[in-house]
Amino acid sequence: MAGRIRRSDIDELRSRISIVDVVGEHVTLKSAGVGSMKGLCPFHDERTPSFHVRPAVGRYHCFGCGEDGDVFQFVMAMDHTSFQETVERFAAQLGYTLHYEDGKPQEETSGRVRLLAASREAEAFFREQLLTPAAALGQRFLGERGFDLAAAERFGVGFAPQSFDALKQHLRGKGYTEAELLGAGLLSEGQRGSYDRFRGRLVWPIRDVTGATVGFGARRLSDDDKGPKYLNSPETPIFRKSQVLYGLDLAKRDIARGHEAVVVEGYTDVMACHLAGVTTAVATCGTAFGVDHIKVLRRVLGDVSTTDTRSLGRVIFTFDPDEAGQQAAARTFAEEQRFAAQTFVAVPPQGLDPCDLRLERGDDAVRKLVQQRRPLFEFMLRRIVAEHDLETVEGRVAAMRRAAPVLLSIRDRALADGYVRTVAGWLGVSPDEVRRAVRQAAPRPAPTPGDRPAEVGPAHPPPDVALQQLERDPASRLERDAIAALLQQPAVVGRDLAARGASAYVANPSLAVVRDGILASLDRIEAPDFSEHVAGAVPAEIVPLVRTLAMAPIPQSSREGVRAYVQGIVGSLVDRDILRRKAEMLGSLQRLGASDPEGSKRLQEQLLELERERRSLREEL
Repeated sequence: MAGRIRRSDIDELRSRISIVDVVGEHVTLKSAGVGSMKGLCPFHDERTPSFHVRPAVGRYHCFGCGEDGDVFQFVMAMDHTSFQETVERFAAQLGYTLHYEDGKPQEETSGRVRLLAASREAEAFFREQLLTPAAALGQRFLGERGFDLAAAERFGVGFAPQSFDALKQHLRGKGYTEAELLGAGLLSEGQRGSYDRFRGRLVWPIRDVTGATVGFGARRLSDDDKGPKYLNSPETPIFRKSQVLYGLDLAKRDIARGHEAVVVEGYTDVMACHLAGVTTAVATCGTAFGVDHIKVLRRVLGDVSTTDTRSLGRVIFTFDPDEAGQQAAARTFAEEQRFAAQTFVAVPPQGLDPCDLRLERGDDAVRKLVQQRRPLFEFMLRRIVAEHDLETVEGRVAAMRRAAPVLLSIRDRALADGYVRTVAGWLGVSPDEVRRAVRQAAPRPAPTPGDRPAEVGPAHPPPDVALQQLERDPASRLERDAIAALLQQPAVVGRDLAARGASAYVANPSLAVVRDGILASLDRIEAPDFSEHVAGAVPAEIVPLVRTLAMAPIPQSSREGVRAYVQGIVGSLVDRDILRRKAEMLGSLQRLGASDPEGSKRLQEQLLELERERRSLREEL
């Protein structure tokens, strides 16, 4: 096995990789001022963006959960790969030859990379097979559903031949081991050994948000096939069905651009929607829509909480009107509050799914289906009311009590009050009765001993040097902002002012250590990774603070504004230091009095020099 990758190769790769492009595959990023981007953190659930990326530095930092790192660490955290696996993956993508410290040639060490490569080769094999005479059933299936070969090519649809081991032999010939093919979910294990998992079926590649093929979904074509209608890849190191949405790799840019996603139920429904112009459609892969899917979708949507409901994103679900569809809607509604976005339901006419709807009524019918959506809570309210006998008092009261939590969950209070009146009309009761039921449905805080509120600490206590603690005191806030400016924009601050700022008095002990690190690193002031040099100059326990400050947003959106801000805030720190020194000298002067005329004269001259220095500073700024 090859040794450690040379540091020079790692640094070269890091310089070639855009952290914005890599993070952007998972998170919708927006400008947060010059040199900074922000979005919803992929590492914890949040409604307002606290995850920042600084392209020039090549790092990310979340001010909510504290996650921090470079492009390699981001991929390691998202894909659960080792450092060496991650570097080797990027090298393969860029065609860069790595060198190892022991001098041995590059050797593949990443099992995950091999599994992804095997899946990619399997996809190519299936796509080639779709063009053969043996795939006639698959070709007919696509044609009967309105999909030509161009559509199949667009979505990577292929055909698995009716063979015990055709794929196995093909991939073994390309150098993949049986263990790797089993690990990728391409083979199954039987009494006679391993065999192709997918046989005689139409096959859809399932890709992650980056476009890498991680699994497959295969549709039965013949009545002789006694297996399930749809057979998906098993859970593997590269495929977690609860974390993947089919079509997201194709839909992500339009979802991010339009802040709208359409969730359908199957692979052909996704194809039909995209071909009809609804290019934000995605589907789950053999599992119900769940919490992990919501997390993935929210990051792509840029799903941020806001009091203006008109600016919220939209998530539209399509459910069949049958009982299974009703149950799916109920499960989805149970998790609806995890979205900041508004949620809707589009119910196809006559029970037609989007694929059949397009086939029978054309592309325009699919587009209208999405346009004629209705709020998910309205769908649920109608369903609840329909389940009760409204001819009886008991039925009306039961329906009202079950509807109350749904009404309580409507975030737009004006809209909620409108639905209170609507439900009251459906039930034949007064709106006040419904409002009373809604108030009774509101959760009450649990009582604590002595009727005193319990003191509950944060689930993840912030470190002693957390930025939130520095917000409380204006003096510490000035120190924090000035040091953040020195870390992020030292060249804009200027060498002279930066040196004076790095020598200024800082009261906060932790910030003072960072200031000392800046002073010790001033010879690297022009380096794009200046903050990393500072991080290397401070004790290990202060490094998280350095990186937090290096990612703190600067409240300006133009280069001119950034220049004025950073020079102004560092100048304020220096100005405060001059005033401090002046106050100390005045105190010394008062203590001397007339007892030491020479000493008093020297202090007065130093006071005049300080005043000249202060005036010069203000003129410069």
